[in-house]
Amino acid sequence: MLEPRLTFACELETRPLQELFARSDVLSDLQDLGAGVAMGLLDFSAERAEVVRQLNRLGIPLTAWLLLPKEQGYWFNARNAAQARACYEAFKQWTRRYDLRWISLALDIEPDYHELQALLQGRVMPLLWPMLRRAFAREQVLQARLAYGALVRDMHRDGYFVESYQLPLIADERHAGSVFVQGLLGLVDVPVDRETLMLYSSFLRPYGAAVLLAYAGEADVVGVGSTGGGVDPGLAPPLSWEDLARDLRLAYRYSDHIFVFSLEGCVEQGFLPRLLEFEWDAPVELPTDLVERVQQLRRVLRGMLWTTAHPWAVAAGVLAVLLWTRRRRPRGG
Repeated sequence: MLEPRLTFACELETRPLQELFARSDVLSDLQDLGAGVAMGLLDFSAERAEVVRQLNRLGIPLTAWLLLPKEQGYWFNARNAAQARACYEAFKQWTRRYDLRWISLALDIEPDYHELQALLQGRVMPLLWPMLRRAFAREQVLQARLAYGALVRDMHRDGYFVESYQLPLIADERHAGSVFVQGLLGLVDVPVDRETLMLYSSFLRPYGAAVLLAYAGEADVVGVGSTGGGVDPGLAPPLSWEDLARDLRLAYRYSDHIFVFSLEGCVEQGFLPRLLEFEWDAPVELPTDLVERVQQLRRVLRGMLWTTAHPWAVAAGVLAVLLWTRRRRPRGG
């Protein structure tokens, strides 16, 4: 059986990034695995460029994972398209200056960093009305999609392969033909060359593996995690080796390319050497009952999203039922 291609996300500040890739064991493990690295570009410094050039020399495939300062939202979203474009222009200048090589660019589409932190801390009420107002502002969503579409076209003209990291809800939104979730959370459904669905089971216990199975068939690349590291929302402990092994085997049933979040978490827990001898076709227990529950929830969600995309059809249906009921009502007298 052919082994899948692995890409490890790495989201470190420059000093710990230098320390990580100063380790010969990490570099040799990545080479032996034939794995790539998606490097979160937290800055465009000379020091970070030197790490990139080191990995270029070793032939380790690199994805440029574009990120913004936290005050601009950190991840790309519907309200920071202008900042995303400026980030790309700065990236191009930095790449040219240091003669860096990338196999692809990655757009990480997620809610605004500060909004997400507020929601996780339970500060929902101050955000509720603005978010609901955005959820029904279809034109703003479409404008963001146009802006990001233009950005992706420019990336293509510059010769880049473009991928995105998306929350799994985007698959249900597409199926329903809705933009409600995009407006609510600030997501953008922008066409790219390859899309990774972030199916991180550590954040979704006890339904994590079931959610992975429910969505994996709709992903170009299945994202598994988290093994720790990155912007830690403090939602749940990282995956154990047993959990990661399960998720990798489940993901491989649907995709020959797997995205692992994160490299630094895998290194800290000693997972890379274990992956060198990993049995991809080993038996794995399927959470069948939980998968069915997740699929039921998805059907309900898609139905609700469909109503937001077709309000007039819903109104017409309600009116027809009311008229039919009135006709059937017995006449008095």
